[in-house]
Amino acid sequence: MREQYQFSLDSVQVPHLETKHRRIVTAIPSPGTRELMERIARVESSNAMDQLPVVWDKAKGYQIFDPWGNCWIDFTSTIFVTNSGHAHPHMVESLTKGLDKLLHSYSYPTENRACYVEKLIQFTPPNLQKASLLSTGTEASERAIKLARLYGMKSNPMRKVIVGWDDNFHGKTMGAQMAGGLHEQKAWIGYHDPNMVHLPFPYPWVIEKTDLSGAELFQHHLKGLEGKGIRLEEIVAFIVESFQGWGAIFYPADYIQAMRRWADEQDVLLMFDEIQAGFGRTGRLFAYEHYCVNADVVICGKGISGSIPLSAVLGRADVIDLDPAYTSTHGGHPLACTAGLANIEIFERENLVEESKRKEPLMRAELERWKRRFPDRIGRILGKGMIWGIFITKPNGGDELDPVFCDRIIERALQKGVFNIRTGLGTIKIGPPLNVPDDALIEGLRVIEESISELVTAG
Repeated sequence: MREQYQFSLDSVQVPHLETKHRRIVTAIPSPGTRELMERIARVESSNAMDQLPVVWDKAKGYQIFDPWGNCWIDFTSTIFVTNSGHAHPHMVESLTKGLDKLLHSYSYPTENRACYVEKLIQFTPPNLQKASLLSTGTEASERAIKLARLYGMKSNPMRKVIVGWDDNFHGKTMGAQMAGGLHEQKAWIGYHDPNMVHLPFPYPWVIEKTDLSGAELFQHHLKGLEGKGIRLEEIVAFIVESFQGWGAIFYPADYIQAMRRWADEQDVLLMFDEIQAGFGRTGRLFAYEHYCVNADVVICGKGISGSIPLSAVLGRADVIDLDPAYTSTHGGHPLACTAGLANIEIFERENLVEESKRKEPLMRAELERWKRRFPDRIGRILGKGMIWGIFITKPNGGDELDPVFCDRIIERALQKGVFNIRTGLGTIKIGPPLNVPDDALIEGLRVIEESISELVTAG
């Protein structure tokens, strides 16, 4: 079992500080934080007690504020929802106006729904011709799975096999977890769909130990499926998490390109899960664009709205139209459409995709310097654009990750005014809003570096 670290819920006196971008004026956690977390835990089944001990009172731009005067630089974008920043003035203005008109409309036609979907299709790659609107990422994954199965059954009722990858994540509902590759999370289902199969993820540390190119490895993986009795002609779709979120781990480009060629030859759908990868996070609108391939289906969520719940499945018209009677109670909610449209307008006005790309070398230079400074504690730096994974290793010269030491770094940075994502796997995952100012970005990174240095020195 993986060793767990428990963030302290007892207030600790820490140096007070105030800069242009962060402020700590109380003990951390702030007095009252533990009590609120315990109130939530008493009445809600949640992981509140495992979260970073900060009470969110307000968030603006790239900053998080608690009720007691503290302010953190946000390196999470609330897990990649607020790519365009927290409470962007244009977002707030648009939603405020929307509140006066419609608070619900089911699937009935509305002007803002039409405007939003037209803009969404215009904003995204040209081969994505239609959309299906939903509320959450896992719903969008389920929708994509259904559409893929319907696509296969048009030509052959037995053509139902969907191929995923070990350790990929597509959501927490039944179908999404079946398609995902976190196998220990599926025990509750009590059933294995024989038409959901998985390939080994082509981790860089695995490929480095072989003489295979990415394209050759893909062919090797197909042969492995045949060896398990899978009939390749019954494959209808690949569902690909564009990168693995816990460490910003991308596929080799030639692996995906070989998959695209094979899919074209076999009339197989290539579906990319862009729920956390999309909307500028990697320096491209969608992360799959780094592989220089087209997608047949794109699963969107999180950053698609920049705020309130919205998700979508985008794709070829002949795929999206396979289930025309589909409706969703909250999918395409009028406020969600308003938020989605405002989000695209912010992206266009502030050129946020290009901004993410511009900041990549700034982040890479800082993080590679960390690796040189702490060679026995940082094993790898992976990422693109504004998503990075720092692999924290045990100080034994090997590749074994150190989740406990990693969480201690995150806790120390929190005490200094930087709020990070906790993966629990030994990686520091960094993903600020795309419009974070350069000086705030560098300041936040150097706070993490300072935290690593202090803990390494302390032993």
